[in-house]
This record gives sequence, C-alpha cells and structure tokens, in this order.
Amino acid sequence: MILRADHVAGGFFVAIGLGVIALSHDLPRGQLSMPGAGFLPQIVAVLIVVLGASLFLRAHESPVFKSIAWDDGRHAAKIILITGAAIALYVRLGFVVTMVLMMAALLVVIERKAIPRAFLYAVCIVIGTSIVFAYLVRAPLPAGVLGYW
Repeated sequence: MILRADHVAGGFFVAIGLGVIALSHDLPRGQLSMPGAGFLPQIVAVLIVVLGASLFLRAHESPVFKSIAWDDGRHAAKIILITGAAIALYVRLGFVVTMVLMMAALLVVIERKAIPRAFLYAVCIVIGTSIVFAYLVRAPLPAGVLGYW
C-alpha cells in the first residue's frame, strides 16, 4: 500500500475522535429532550470518526505522503503559538479580551492586515459572539479582567 496524505489525516482524525469518545464516556449524555454534558462531545466525536474514516477510504485521490512539501511550517507555527497563548490566557483574561487579542494577532501577524482595522473587526466579531452566547445560547463565558461579561 502506498501511504498517501489522506491516509495520515484520516487516521489522525479517527484516533482523535476515538480519544474524545473515551474521555467523554463518563459524562452524562442525558436524552435528546434534555442533553447532558457528554451529549455534544460524543456527537462531534462520532462525526469526526465517520468523516475521518471516509477520508481514509478515499485516500487514493490524494497525493503520496512523501511528495508533500513541508515549507509552510513557519506559518503553521505562528498560528499554533498565537492560539496556544490564547488558550493559556483564556480563563485569566476572559473571553472578550482573549478573543479580541487572538483575532487581532492572527489578522495582523498572519494575514498582514492594518492594526486599527484588525482590532475593529475583532472587537465587532467578539462582541457579537458574546451577545449570542449571553442572550441566545445562555452559556456563561469567563469574565476575566472585565468582570461584567
């Protein structure tokens, strides 16, 4: 068998999905009318497994794994570092501050957008998302340093 890119990606997603299923197995699932804490993670994990398996099975359409150029590593590393910093600061700074900083950093550093426009865009998106979570979804978000979100 020739190892192809989608063999690796599909296998990775199947493994991640099975890992999430194993880790969320002890969470209560509840019923469809009243879902528990484990309901959504397990549905998403099953979808990841199914889609990963379908990707693996259709791998003959993807390029050979050896032929992939890995010259975009710096770009990926920047994204991983910015996202990792946001994850580390999320609870301490809160949703609004962390997400504005993360989106603005991604737009400025990765997409090379102007700083004022990046911050304006990030603030608008994050405030809109906060309103959706607070009033429509009614899910609490970490308040952090602002305290009132």
